[in-house]
Amino acid sequence: MPLRVGYVREHFSSPLLQYAKADSGKTFNLVECGTGQLISRLTNDEIDIAIALTDPLITGIANGSKAYKLVGSYVSTPLNWAVITGNDSKYKQISDLQGTTLGISRYGSGSYTMAYVMALQQGWPIDSLQFQVNNDIRGLIDSVNDRSTSAFMWEWFTTKPFMDAGDVRFIGSVPTPWPSWMIAANLDRAAKDELKTFLADLSTYVRVFNSEEKRAKENVAFIEAEFGYPKTDIQAWLNTVGYPENCRSISQKVVTDTLSILEKAGVVKSPEGGFKLDAFVEATVAQLTA
Repeated sequence: MPLRVGYVREHFSSPLLQYAKADSGKTFNLVECGTGQLISRLTNDEIDIAIALTDPLITGIANGSKAYKLVGSYVSTPLNWAVITGNDSKYKQISDLQGTTLGISRYGSGSYTMAYVMALQQGWPIDSLQFQVNNDIRGLIDSVNDRSTSAFMWEWFTTKPFMDAGDVRFIGSVPTPWPSWMIAANLDRAAKDELKTFLADLSTYVRVFNSEEKRAKENVAFIEAEFGYPKTDIQAWLNTVGYPENCRSISQKVVTDTLSILEKAGVVKSPEGGFKLDAFVEATVAQLTA
C-alpha cells in the first residue's frame, strides 16, 4: 500500500511535486493539507508522513504527542513570515500591534507560534497576546480588513500576490530562528525501510532542484507553471531558500535550540529533567548530526 504523504501546496514543495509526478502513485500518494492540519491528520490515521513546519512538529511532541517522530529535514533555511495588516488599517509597523488581537489559522499552527516569537523580539509580555482563529488565508485577509484583527503572519512570498493586488499591506517580517521544514512519520504505519527509501529518493530530487543549473531556469518555469507567481518573485525566493543534501539528516542542535526558543516563548514547558532527544527523533531512520 503506498505511503500517504501530507504536504502543504506551496512553492517549497516543488521538489516533492516533481518526485510525486515521477513516482505516479507507485510508492506514495500526496495528501494536500493546511499547515495546522498536518499533525492532526498524522494523529487521526489520515496520513503516514508529514512534511511540515519545524515549530508545530516539535511543539506537538513537546506537548505530549506520541503520534509521530521526526525522521528527516526538508528545508534548511528559515521561513520569512510577513506581518500583514489591512489595506486601510491604522497599523504602520510591528510595534503598533502590541495589545491588539492577532489573526491565526489555528492554535498550534505556525501563525500562532510565530506570534510568540515576534512578541519575544519586541519585548512584549507573552501572556498578553490575544488571538482570533480565522482558519485559512482568506479568512485571515478578511479579518484584517473588517478590523476584527489587527494583523496576521504568513509566509512572505505566498502572500505577496495579495499585497500586490492591494488586498493587504506588509508592515514587517519575522524570520524563523530555525530551519523551516522538517519531516515526521507515524512509525506504527510507515515501515522504517519504506521511510528510508522515500527519504533517499526525495533527497535525489531535492539535490537536483537545489542545483545552480536548475535554479537558473527550470525551477523558475516549474514554479511559474504550478503556482502562477511572477518570475521576479520566484527568482527572489530562490535566492533565499536552501535544501539539505540528505533529507534523512537531522541536526541535534536544531531540535534543542528550537525547543529553547519555544520554551522562552511559553509555547512549550520543559518536563522535570529536561527534554530527551530520543522522544523527538527516530534515530533508526534519521541520521543525527551535531
